[in-house]
Formats: sequence, C-alpha cells, structure tokens
Amino acid sequence: MGTGQLVLDGLVLLFGLVGVVLPGVPGPLLVWAGVLWWSMAEQTSVAWALLAGATAALLLNQALRWLLPARDMRGSASGTLLLAACAAGVGFVVLPVIGAAPGFLAGLYAAERIRLGAHGPAWVSTRDALRAIGFAVLVELVICLLITSAWLATVIFG
Repeated sequence: MGTGQLVLDGLVLLFGLVGVVLPGVPGPLLVWAGVLWWSMAEQTSVAWALLAGATAALLLNQALRWLLPARDMRGSASGTLLLAACAAGVGFVVLPVIGAAPGFLAGLYAAERIRLGAHGPAWVSTRDALRAIGFAVLVELVICLLITSAWLATVIFG
C-alpha cells in the first residue's frame, strides 16, 4: 500500500475521531469506513481481523448507547466538546486507554472555566454536561480511539 493512501486513510480516521464530538458528522461510521478502506487495500488476515474487531467494538458501542443517557448535542457548544475530545486523546496517549476519561473531564472543565471565568460555575456546568452527554460521548470516543490506535499499531508494526 502506498504512503499516500495510508495518509488519506489516517485522515479519514482522524476526521472520524473529530466527528464523534461534532454534531452531524458520523464519527464512528467514518472510523469504521477508514478501517474498511484500509482492509480492502491490504487484504491480509491481520487487516480482516482488525476490521472484524472494529466492527464488534462499534456494535458494542451501539448497544451501550441504549444504556447510557441520551446524547443531545443541540444544547452543548461544539468547541467545548472538541477541546474535551482533544484532551481525551492526549490523555489516551499519555496514559494508554484509562487516560482518556480524566483527559476528557479536564478538557471539559478547562473549556467551561474559560467560558465562565470562575471555578464554581465551571464545575457545575462540567457536571451538568457530563450528565447530559459526556458519558455517551466518552464511551464512543474511547472505542474510536482504541480502533484508531489498533490501526496505527498494525500499520507501524504489522
């Protein structure tokens, strides 16, 4: 597979990760499509196994959406969730897998602190945002990060 196609595939996966927190962008579907595109180009048993794993993980995500609070993105600021997602990505890299949750919380709080200016209102707003949408977004983001990380590890080491 050429370097150009790998870069394009990586960009699809990255756009999918960003799409998890942006309204109107089907992030998990884009992540899955990126893995599918790569698997079809590679056509190895490892590529097909990664696609099967990604499919299973995203089906698990769909099942979990029924158990978690409803995800209503209309009342939230996209910039706040985007900052929280970026912080979750950094946390995921710094402390693999489990660092995503504290990173997401720290990013969400930082965005609300910047927006509201004081600790008290920012903490209340962060807590309310987590109750409304945060857990569903966090689970979806972690699953998409795991899939993207598995793809990246397979491309680099496989």
